[in-house]
Amino acid sequence: MAAAPAAKRRRLSAPEKKLGENNPTQSGSKTNGSIQDEFFRRAAGWNLEQDYEQRPRKQKKGDRESTRLPIKTADGKVEPVQVAEVEEDEADSWQGIESEEAAEAPGPEGVPKEEPKVPLRQHILDVKEELARIASHINEEPEEHAGGFRALGELAATPHPMVKKLALATQLAVFKDAIPGYRIRPMAEADLMEKVSKEVKRLRAYEQSLVSAYQAYLKDLAQCAADLRSEPSNGVASVAISCACALLLAVPHFNFRGELLKILVTKIASRKHDGDWEKCLETIEAFFRNDEDGTPSLDAVSLITRMMKARNYQVDERVLNTFMQLKLLSEFSSKASQNHVDKPTGDDHLSGKKPKFKKEFRTKKQRKLMKQQKVVEKDFKEADAIVSHEQRDKMQAETLKLVFVTYFRILKARLPHLMGAVLEGLAKYAHLINQDFFGDLLEVLKDLVNDAEAALDPEGGEDGGDEVDESAAPPTTTTNKKKKKQRDLTREALLCITTAFTLLEGQDAAKSASSLNLDLTFFTKHLYNSLHALALNPDIELSSKSLRLPDPHSQTPSAGVKDTASTKVNVRTTAVLLLRALSSILTPRFIPPIRVAAFSKQLYTSSLHLPEKSNLALLGLLHSVARSHGRKIAALWNTEERKGDGVFDPYRADLEGSNPFASTIWEGELLKLHYSPGVREGLGGVERAVLGTVK
Repeated sequence: MAAAPAAKRRRLSAPEKKLGENNPTQSGSKTNGSIQDEFFRRAAGWNLEQDYEQRPRKQKKGDRESTRLPIKTADGKVEPVQVAEVEEDEADSWQGIESEEAAEAPGPEGVPKEEPKVPLRQHILDVKEELARIASHINEEPEEHAGGFRALGELAATPHPMVKKLALATQLAVFKDAIPGYRIRPMAEADLMEKVSKEVKRLRAYEQSLVSAYQAYLKDLAQCAADLRSEPSNGVASVAISCACALLLAVPHFNFRGELLKILVTKIASRKHDGDWEKCLETIEAFFRNDEDGTPSLDAVSLITRMMKARNYQVDERVLNTFMQLKLLSEFSSKASQNHVDKPTGDDHLSGKKPKFKKEFRTKKQRKLMKQQKVVEKDFKEADAIVSHEQRDKMQAETLKLVFVTYFRILKARLPHLMGAVLEGLAKYAHLINQDFFGDLLEVLKDLVNDAEAALDPEGGEDGGDEVDESAAPPTTTTNKKKKKQRDLTREALLCITTAFTLLEGQDAAKSASSLNLDLTFFTKHLYNSLHALALNPDIELSSKSLRLPDPHSQTPSAGVKDTASTKVNVRTTAVLLLRALSSILTPRFIPPIRVAAFSKQLYTSSLHLPEKSNLALLGLLHSVARSHGRKIAALWNTEERKGDGVFDPYRADLEGSNPFASTIWEGELLKLHYSPGVREGLGGVERAVLGTVK
């Protein structure tokens, strides 16, 4: 049996002592020697000359180059400008040393060191640079830097007003450039599960990030605009409203248009009429004028009408006047007005020749492809035109319905501060009203004219319709006396007459009058009886924007002074409204001779009291009447050919019973002595027109 191997023995020895444990002197000398050797070994690799070359140098005071231009002394010598030198470097060096010492100074144990506060001016500069950097990256590659929208939103979340305004303005500029020309629809589950290419995925991700960031931005704008009452002095609310107005005009087609409209409608509903209120009102008017589709206008009108109904129509008159800027049922592509349509007047258009162009050579295959492409494009255009035309008509019809509902509700409620605006709107859109509403509308207009007659009669006082404030402030009391003082009854009566005659314009007036039994003689008689009072009105040529002094004989010191700061849509004077109403009555082709003669006699008598400009306009109207109905009124210029017996009664309420042919136009002899040569020439033109028709 083999013997077992012997166990391996290990050598046991004491551990080696560390250097310097037993002999500190000897170990210290060895340690110092090793440190010096290590230092010299490393110093051999240093490049001292290069370090010295890269060290910043201080330029001597005498070697500094002056950047100022030399001057010429009194002796004629050219010498450099001597500038007092300031030791800025030394001051900066001391500041740097102090800051380093302060930074290196250890604080007490357990107390965290406070970070140095950045000055406000420097903080604003840093924010500006950061905003500019993010905005430039988004403008360069918006799809690559879609996260910049969120970064801008985080910067706008600061409570500091100045930084907040800068961030809101920067987001406005970025979104105006980044928003596409189409509306981005939300992604459905089926769209997310669909397999698409990488480019489509990338585009969808960018669009969704853009929409989410834009929605957050609009919420921020709405919150800032709503905080106007709490913090009106910091200016953040004004900037937010300005951004909302700019976005509504720049991208009205994009998503969340209703949120922008809510911001503006909420602002115009307030009673405080400041600069932001005016800006919102002007933005809505421009929004209506620029709308070609009809859907944006429908959204805005629905919000405005709901707001006015919720406030019981206690709003400013100018809010209602925004409806005057709507494009309702416009079929013409060219510019047109109530009197004419502007048509192209080029030579090529008149001659019917096509413009010459250089013929480009194409192969037979290219011509065939172009022909097929034109056919396809034509089909697409026809389909788009049919859809857009029907959709536009539908939207505009709904808009017109909302506008008329608002007008009729205000007429039913008889709100005095909005009556003028309603009549202005009805006078403009009267040709679009359905014939079924003619009877009810004419009854309301007759009631308004009766109110004007009751206020202008001698018992009620002749000053009731002239000393009325046209401002759109809501009434402070419900008494009839206060309401009459707040309403310009003369203007309302003229608007009622104009609206009544405009209802039948553009339609078959004879057919409408016969089928609906419409009788407009009431409005004609009222205008005839009020001609003298209108001619004696001292404010006949003044509008709502005209400056005037208060009447010293009135009971109230502010009577007669109108709100000149109000920017009304219709700034036409009383004279313009009078001429418009007279044109509606006297310019039709078929009119009774006695009516033309009675109005001509009254107008000549009234012209003796009118100012120069109104007199010229009235003579122009009489010239048109003389050219159309000269044979009917020629007897008024000839004393030997009187058709009637008796005496002319200008104050008779019955127009046909005034017996105008029993009188003559003797006022023309006085007008020939008028100080204005224009009036004298206009009078001669009327007489020549009458004599020309007789011959």
